Amino acid sequence: MDTTVLIAGAGPTGLTLAIELARRDVDVRLVEKANTYFAGSRGDGLQPRTLEVFDDLGVLDAVLAAGSPQYPTKVYLDGEFVTERWMSEHIEPTPAVPYPNIWFLGQSQTEGILRARLAEFGVRVELGTALTGFTQDELGVTAVLSRGGVEETVRAAYLVGADGGKSVVRKTLGIAFEGSTDESIRMLLGDVQAEGLDRRAAYWFAPAANPMEGVIFTPLAGTPHFQFGAPLGDGDLEAEASLAALQARLDSVSGGGVRLHDLAWSTVWRPNIRLAESFRRGRVFLAGDAAHVHPPTGGQGLNTGVQDAYNLGWKLADGSPELLDSYEPERRTVAARVLGVSTALMDKYADGDEEAHRRGPETQQLDITYRGGPLSAPATGDLRPGDRAPDAPLADANGKQLRLFELFRGPHATELVFGDGPVDAGFPGYRILPAGVAATGTDLVDVGGHAYAAYGATSGRRVVVRPDGYVWSIA
Repeated sequence: MDTTVLIAGAGPTGLTLAIELARRDVDVRLVEKANTYFAGSRGDGLQPRTLEVFDDLGVLDAVLAAGSPQYPTKVYLDGEFVTERWMSEHIEPTPAVPYPNIWFLGQSQTEGILRARLAEFGVRVELGTALTGFTQDELGVTAVLSRGGVEETVRAAYLVGADGGKSVVRKTLGIAFEGSTDESIRMLLGDVQAEGLDRRAAYWFAPAANPMEGVIFTPLAGTPHFQFGAPLGDGDLEAEASLAALQARLDSVSGGGVRLHDLAWSTVWRPNIRLAESFRRGRVFLAGDAAHVHPPTGGQGLNTGVQDAYNLGWKLADGSPELLDSYEPERRTVAARVLGVSTALMDKYADGDEEAHRRGPETQQLDITYRGGPLSAPATGDLRPGDRAPDAPLADANGKQLRLFELFRGPHATELVFGDGPVDAGFPGYRILPAGVAATGTDLVDVGGHAYAAYGATSGRRVVVRPDGYVWSIA
C-alpha cells in the first residue's frame, strides 16, 4: 500500500492523530482542503486531561510557554464596575494530578505547535488538498484527492475523517448526524484588538437590567487581541457581524471608552449539538467534530477531539481487530456524556442562571473512564480497568526524582509491578518498591507513598497502563 493511514482534516484532532501515528513509524498523510492554516482563537480552553495528553506528545512545554492560566473577569453593569469573578477555583497540583487547571491558548497557536511537532517526524500538512471521494474493500481504502484541479488516487489501509462538522467522510459513508441546530440563538465570536482594556483581566459588560445579556472580552496570550463573544439580535446578520456593529454594541453596555479595531477573525455561532450515529464503517473512522459537535460552553469540543485521536492512534498502529473494534464504543460513549455537560451549561446561559459561568470538575475530563468497555475487565476498588492512570513521584536507585507520567511517556504500554514479582510483560516495565525501601538496579521507590495509594497497591500487584494512559488491567 502507498499510505497506511490517510487523515482528512488538519485541525487539532487530525494533527494529534498524525503525531500519534508518526511516532510509531506508521506511514501517514494528513490532507487539508483549506489553502491556508486557520487563524483565530476558536477553541482556546485546554482542559487538564488534554494537558496530560500534550505532556505525552512532547508539546506541553511549548503550550504552557505560549498560553496563560485563566484571567479574573471584571464585571461592569451599565458601565460601572461591580465585582470580579473567576470561572473556576484555582486547584493546587497533587502527586496524582499535576495539571489540575484549565490553560488558555488560541486554537491557531495550538495547531502551530502541533504542526511543528509533527514536522519533527518528517510529516507535513498538505494544504489545498481536498478529499473528494473514496471507496473501501476488505483490504483497504481507495481515496481521490484533488489539489489545484489535479486529481490523485491514493490507496490506504485506513481513512480517518477529522474534517469537521460538515465532514465529507461522514456524508460519503451516509452516517446520520443526530441532534439539532437552534436558529433562535446566535452569537458573534471572534478576535479583536481593544484599546482601553487591561490585558491582565477579562471583562463582562452588560446592562444592569439584564446582567446575563453581556459582551465578554478575554485576552489572548501571545497576541494583541481579545477573544469576544456578543449575542446577536434578529436584524441583518452581515451588519451585526461588522466591527462597527460590535463597537456600537459594546458602547451601549460599557458607556464607551474602549476602542475596537483589527477584527482579525469572527464567526456566527448557533447552538449545534450533534452526535454521529456511528464512529466507524469498515476501514473508515470519524473523529473530532466530524463525529460530534458541541456548544462552546464548557470548552469541550477541541479537547474531546484530541482525545478521540489519542484513543485511536495506538489502535490503528496495532491494527488488531479487538483494538479497532473498541474505538467506537469507548469514544462514542464519552462524546455523548460530554455533549450532555456542554448542553447543560448552555441551558444555564439561556435561562439567565447567574452561575452559568462557573466551571467544575465535570469539564476537566479527568474523570473520563472506559469502565465497562470492551478493553476493560470488570473489577472492584477505587481504581479499575478503564480509569485514567494517576501520576505519582518516584526515585531511582541513585535518588534521581522522576514521575509515573515520565514512564508512561511514549508510544508504548507500561507495566507496573508493586513490590515482589518479575517484570516480564514484553513492553517497558518497572518494579516499584514501597516508600522507605532502598532501591537497587532498575527498581524505583515510591516517594511519599503516593503511587501505592493511587493504585491501591499491595506487594505483588501488577498494573498494565495502556499507551493512552488508561489502566488496561490490574492483577
